[in-house]
Amino acid sequence: MQNHNRSAPLICGVLATLLTAFTAVAQMEETPEPSLYERLGGIYNMAAVVDDFLERVLVNDILNANPAVLEARDRVPKAGLKFQVTAFLCQATGGPEQYTGRNMKDSHVHLNITEDEWAAFAADFQKTLDQFEVPAQEHAELFALVGSTKADIVTVKEPVPTD
Repeated sequence: MQNHNRSAPLICGVLATLLTAFTAVAQMEETPEPSLYERLGGIYNMAAVVDDFLERVLVNDILNANPAVLEARDRVPKAGLKFQVTAFLCQATGGPEQYTGRNMKDSHVHLNITEDEWAAFAADFQKTLDQFEVPAQEHAELFALVGSTKADIVTVKEPVPTD
């Protein structure tokens, strides 16, 4: 019996250590990784990025050479566009904001966006993310997210003639 009494504290210590380890693992499993929205700092940071990005896009000569894009810019108020893009990006990255605009295909089909225009758009997005020093992982996730909309936005495979 004495042997059992001496090993009891050791067994209790081992059990306590195992319980602590299992609890830590369980808590890690229960704590989800922060969303991209959270890692980017939420709506205020996202709105600042969208503001900078759209200011670049609105003066991009390649995009403005497309008459359909230029006409849409004149028709859609800049503040409204920034609001909608911010809501879209926030929702797409896991934020609580709700995008209520049209889907990407319906909102871009009439713009006749080309591959070259998409590349100009992506270059402006790159410049904005670089300016805000977006970390590599979040940068890659944002580009993947934006890239997932390309098939709905680029509707012209050849450049539109500008006679």
